[in-house]
Formats: sequence, structure tokens, C-alpha cells
Amino acid sequence: MPPTTLTPVLTPTRWLRRGLWLLAALVVLLVALFVWRPASALTAIATAALRLTGIERHYVQLGPYRIHYFVGGTGETLVLVHGLGGRALDFAPLMPALARGHRVYALDLLGYAASDRPDMDYSVTLQTGILRQFLDSQGLRRFDLAGWSMGGWIALDFAAQSPERVRRLVLLDSAGMKFTPAFDLRLLSPHTMADMQALEKLLTPHPGRAPAFITRDFLRVLREEDWVIQRNVANMITGRELMDGKLAGVTMPVLIVWGKQDVLTPLAVAEAMRREMPQSVLAVLDGCGHIAPIECRRRVLEEIQRFLAANPPLPAGVHELPAP
Repeated sequence: MPPTTLTPVLTPTRWLRRGLWLLAALVVLLVALFVWRPASALTAIATAALRLTGIERHYVQLGPYRIHYFVGGTGETLVLVHGLGGRALDFAPLMPALARGHRVYALDLLGYAASDRPDMDYSVTLQTGILRQFLDSQGLRRFDLAGWSMGGWIALDFAAQSPERVRRLVLLDSAGMKFTPAFDLRLLSPHTMADMQALEKLLTPHPGRAPAFITRDFLRVLREEDWVIQRNVANMITGRELMDGKLAGVTMPVLIVWGKQDVLTPLAVAEAMRREMPQSVLAVLDGCGHIAPIECRRRVLEEIQRFLAANPPLPAGVHELPAP
């Protein structure tokens, strides 16, 4: 049927123009989203990037609570536990590489990110119980376990209670041992731009300068979890859940990875852990702070992969990795 004025022909040029207009509109929308809610935009980008590597997000119902997690990869099971005020996506820089040799799980702890946020005490004991329920829900009976900061404390608590289930344990700038903080604990729950700058100096010896609109939006996100963080901290400072003197049952191979310039959990904490777990390997990364798994990703990955793959396990000891 010949074209009429009522049925215009869409030539390749017209298709191209429409496609370019749609692309331009999408770019404008993405830029607007990034400026308006940069934290949400960065979360979406990180989640999409993980999905491209085969790591997908899911939810599981643990009794009355819904827990969000990522899973992907093949091989030995490796479970990742994030820290205070964190989320599973904190491991995004590490997960694709780890998933090439492991079946990797990373969960949002109760109260954080996309998991439920009920009115609870948010103790380490509570989170260890949530971790146990999550592992049982996935049918994970024996696995490698890694925790960062407060997540290391939770992982250490679980390993002490159920050593038969943990093949190997990795602790990344972990909390859990007694020490006197050299900072104001209120900074763990920042409320202002100045608080965020001060917290960043605690986290890394190389603080950057994120645009103010990004910092403000991250403050907005942290405000939503502020009461959870404060309850976590309130339980921590009682000292009731500290692991000092409780690690005799942690007999599996242990890797302790630490930023030498960590101010939040100083190197003395790692040394205390090593004294109570003499079979452990302590890797000290010069030039890195508390966020070593991000700012010193390559060296952290090399240590984790070498430790998990070693057969027989690596001999106990301490070694320092110089700054590049």
C-alpha cells in the first residue's frame, strides 16, 4: 500500500533522530537523578555493574524480617559481612573478582540498606543471630566467612560459636577487641558536613573531597539509619560482647588484613586478635586505613585469594605489604 500523508514513512534518518532524542532524554533524566539523589544513583549503578558480572540481588524472609542480599559466582562458598553504617554493596569493588572462584553471598544486615529496620536493640549478638538464620535459609552448612569492621566482629562471634561451619575466616580491619578509641564516638553517627569530613579522616589517610551535593545526600541516607547506628554503638561500648578471652574455639585458619594507618580500629586490635589466634596470618598494608578493601583493593584481594586458595593453609605469621 503506497504511503499517504496520514501514514508517514519512518526513514532510517528519522529513526536515528528519534533514537538520539530518546538517548538525550535518558541522559538528562540520569543526570537529574544523580544531582537530586546521588546516593540512589550510585547504588543503582553499582547494582547494575554487579549484575553484568552475574551477581544478582535477592530477598529472603527470616521470620518477620526481610533481608536483602547479593549472590553470584561458582566454587567454594564465601559469605561477606559489612560493618557499622554499611551495606552489602560496600564489597562491590571486591565481589566480581572473588566470584570468579567462589559462590559469593553478601547480605545487608538487619537495620541497614535494603533490609528491614525493625525496632530492636541492634546488638552484635542480634546480628550474629541474623547471620546464622540467613546461612541456614540458604542451606549453607560449611563456608568461608569474611567480615569488615563490625562485620568482622559478627563473623568472629559466629566462628567462635560454630567453628565446625567455618572453613576459613577473614577479618578486615575488624572490631571486636577492647581498645580505647582515639576519637569522638559521636563521629560514627555523623550529622553535619564537618562530621563527615572528620569521619573521613578516621577512615582513610587519604581523604578526598567529594562534591558537597553528594556528601549532603549521604548524610540524608545516614540520618535514616542513625538510630540503628546509635543502638549498635550503645551496645558495643558496654563491653559485654567483646571477644577478648573468647577465641579459644576459633581454630580454623584465619587471615587478618589491616590498614597500617587505621585510626578507627588501630593496629593494636589486630595484634590482640593474633595473640588469641596464634594460627592466624596478619597482613599489614602500609598506606591504607580502615577502608583498605576499597582504597587498597588490589593488595587486599591478593591476600584474600592467596589465603583462601592455599592448600595446605598458609603458615601463621605477620607480614607487611609496603605502599606502592
